[in-house]
Amino acid sequence: SLECANSKVPLSLIGLLSNKTVMVGSIDVASETVETPEQVAATIRAAMEFVDVERISPCTNCGMAPLPREVAAGKLRALGAGAEIVRKELAGG
Repeated sequence: SLECANSKVPLSLIGLLSNKTVMVGSIDVASETVETPEQVAATIRAAMEFVDVERISPCTNCGMAPLPREVAAGKLRALGAGAEIVRKELAGG
């Protein structure tokens, strides 16, 4: 897995794992700001430049235990909605 949301790690590093399923951290757990689905989708799209979409598994950067429950729930909703945006784009609509 690679922390991609608000990370200083170059996203291109996941290209080194292109033959594996890669968990792409699309949610910043160090912030209580809830990402938009569009922000999540942008992170997934950026990862697609280096790894085949079939090998990408969107996830959070890490655990969300320190976050308030409502913030964590909002972040998980954004993760699901962002992944759905990309799925629809890939399906052609």
